Amino acid sequence: MATAIEFDHVGKQYRLGLVSTKTLSHDLHRWWQMSVLGKEDPYLKIGETNDRTKVGNSEYVWALRDIDFKIEQGDVVGIIGKNGAGKSTLLKLLSKVTGPTVGSIRARGRIGALLEVGTGFHPEMTGRENIYMNGAIMGMSKQEISRKLDEIIDFSGCERYIDTPVKRYSSGMTVRLGFAVAAHLDPEILVVDEVLAVGDAEFQKKAIGKMQDVSRGEGRTVLFVSHNMASLKALCRRGILLKNGSVDFDGLITDAIDLYLKGNDIREEKDIIARVQLESNEIKLNKILVNGKPNSTVALPFPNRSLSIEIEGELLNDIPMAIEARLYDRENYLLAKYAPILMKRDVPRFKHGQFCIAETINLPENMSNGEYYLQIELTHPNVQYLAVIPNAVKLILSGFISPTGNPLMYKQNGLLLLQ
Repeated sequence: MATAIEFDHVGKQYRLGLVSTKTLSHDLHRWWQMSVLGKEDPYLKIGETNDRTKVGNSEYVWALRDIDFKIEQGDVVGIIGKNGAGKSTLLKLLSKVTGPTVGSIRARGRIGALLEVGTGFHPEMTGRENIYMNGAIMGMSKQEISRKLDEIIDFSGCERYIDTPVKRYSSGMTVRLGFAVAAHLDPEILVVDEVLAVGDAEFQKKAIGKMQDVSRGEGRTVLFVSHNMASLKALCRRGILLKNGSVDFDGLITDAIDLYLKGNDIREEKDIIARVQLESNEIKLNKILVNGKPNSTVALPFPNRSLSIEIEGELLNDIPMAIEARLYDRENYLLAKYAPILMKRDVPRFKHGQFCIAETINLPENMSNGEYYLQIELTHPNVQYLAVIPNAVKLILSGFISPTGNPLMYKQNGLLLLQ
């Protein structure tokens, strides 16, 4: 089978802060080496790994480093990794939005890319005009686009607004139209970033079905970046895990997901608190108690479904505050959202200084044995997040039997439980 995409020891390096070298002599030296002698940038040879959690010593950072793999025609490959691992940079290099610092990339055939909401769309042009413009950019004739036009509009579900300027579209409508254009204009390689997360459940299902048709039925190559592990499993056979700008694993998608989830496991409480204090200007956390204990891992044997959360800390201002939470399964699928049913005037106002806030939640009755993760959010009534603590609590359920496979939706103990 022919090779559709090949990355040959590709690296992409950026300079943090200023673009120039700060001195005229160095700028002239760079110009002479690159423009006259045709050599690499001499000031891009020293850099460090792109680990966003650490303070670096170098002004240069490798967003990608030594990326080397091949993808065969017709393969569907999932690209996974933490935020900042280099996934979007890799797709931008493939789509020629930017060029590599070192190495080379070879791709056979037209590339249809959907990297960000509204990428390639002109806000003043209508949806119909943007379809023709995007097709022309991909090298298609007006006749080819016209043959596909009705199919694109029907798939997007934007028929009523197709002659309205795109600047008046919602983000979901923009994604619908962008994906419809990228998928229907016959690209040999389809590149899709996390943008599908903006669409509703119906459109995500339709989009995944279309990508399956494109790859299996028409033999085209698909690169799919997502944090939705269920979608990756359903669509992909192969997975590439990126970590700090390098390939950490390349193999079966199930193995890649398992390795990713292990690496994303929750940290010790002191690490969680330190991270939140770095990210929040309003709040400092001192302690997180789950069921009265400072544990980040909680075992819940049957029939116990109650979970109490208590957070102690310090506020830098007088503000109202409440606890919200989101419940995820091991594949990062959102099962439930817990939000206090409180009017703005009822949200307790905590004064500057030490505080303690507590909430109790009850887990859905149809949850079965396994591992689950709870994201805790400290919120303000105007929906500004004071602190978001991903994977704050790891739940291990044992002895439970689920009668159905669907999350519930009900009100309980002053909390609203939503799918």
